[in-house]
Amino acid sequence: MAEFRLDEDQKQIQDMMRKFALEELRKVARNCDEEARLPDDVLEKVWGLGVSANSVPECYGGYEMGRSVLTGSIMAEELAWGDVSLAMGALSPLLVMVPLLEFGTEEQKQELLPKFCGEAFYPATAAVMEPRVTFDALDLGTTVEMSGDALVLNGAKCMVPLADRAEKILVFATTAKGAGPASVEAIIVDKGTPGMTIGEREKYMGLRPLPLFPVVFKDCEVPKARRLGGNRGIDYVRFINISRAVLCSMAVGVARASLEYSINYAKERYAFGDPIASRQAIAFMLAESAMEVDGMRLLAWRTAWRLDRNENATRDATLAKFYCAEQTMKVVDYGVQILGGHGYIREHPIELWFRNGRAFASLDGMAVV
Repeated sequence: MAEFRLDEDQKQIQDMMRKFALEELRKVARNCDEEARLPDDVLEKVWGLGVSANSVPECYGGYEMGRSVLTGSIMAEELAWGDVSLAMGALSPLLVMVPLLEFGTEEQKQELLPKFCGEAFYPATAAVMEPRVTFDALDLGTTVEMSGDALVLNGAKCMVPLADRAEKILVFATTAKGAGPASVEAIIVDKGTPGMTIGEREKYMGLRPLPLFPVVFKDCEVPKARRLGGNRGIDYVRFINISRAVLCSMAVGVARASLEYSINYAKERYAFGDPIASRQAIAFMLAESAMEVDGMRLLAWRTAWRLDRNENATRDATLAKFYCAEQTMKVVDYGVQILGGHGYIREHPIELWFRNGRAFASLDGMAVV
């Protein structure tokens, strides 16, 4: 039987993250967007919430409070409600930590997981997306080949969060082009490894505070021991499904922020003696937005719930990804329309959410919990 109530721990996490997003992220989001800057103190504050160490078993230095994709998705929605760029930057180390927890060998866990449990923010990230018009996360072009005791990477990645400062970059590459997700390996590449070149920071319409970089690999050799999961390898499809569930929850956060602001504006803005919320055209847009936000959340939560049960969630994740990307754009566009001319100026945050909301149609593999 379906259950729509959060348990006590999930409710506490939701409330804590919502309060943090309001008091910390919302206050700096506009300035960070204007300056295209991700402040170190924001990273440290999010890190201080224990988003990393809480999921790591005690034997590796963590608090062993348990990990749930659904609970993490609830957290991600609230942080993205505060600001999605800051949230994605602060959660980027989980792009390495979560695959380590899911697929890492005991040796890899012993070596690397304690790094994610310290008091200071540990910069790490993953490289999934590639600069191709026909890019498909399940059909990668970056390759990895075995050469003696080394793994050799060749190819190009784009939109790699915090690549300039990351101590570890988890690179997803295929052993055979066109062979599909079963051929994908995850390789841990240390900062400064020869053959890995980090380009100049990429500039996008949205996600301006989030430092995104192109990374090129040319005969980049790493030890065989850096193959995540050892001889067992990884379940790449599960990684993508988790990422899509989390990105969908972040999309819900952005859409919800726009909806709430639009409702308040429509109630307070008067025209011809009445609040514009009483106008049928405005009321319909608000009602449709509310329905879509709830629908998006249910799709994201169903995907996360199935992932927590170790069920095949590929269909759910795929449907959620495309639906949430489309409906988020609709909701933020409605927000711009409801505010009229005010929706297009920086005096109001709607234009920021519009630019950020557009990004979800393009993102894949850039957030996990």
